Amino acid sequence: MPTYEYECKACGHRFEEAQSMTAVPLKKCPKCKKNKVSRLISSGSGFIFKGSGFYATDYRKGSAPSCPSSGSKPGCSACPKGSH
Repeated sequence: MPTYEYECKACGHRFEEAQSMTAVPLKKCPKCKKNKVSRLISSGSGFIFKGSGFYATDYRKGSAPSCPSSGSKPGCSACPKGSH
């Protein structure tokens, strides 16, 4: 569930609230109780894939597919670049 940042235009109070993505943005300030709250745009937090081949090496089931042109010379057009 994402965390959204809010700021009250009446009193300047800034706060965060964990809400579902489909939830209606908050309107009422928890400090002054006025309906002057607006949701702030923030960079948020992302996630980073580290390592050499996150999906292919870590979560793939079964073995890798074999070369469709077995026995052909290096650099054939049927295989990804550098696979021979």
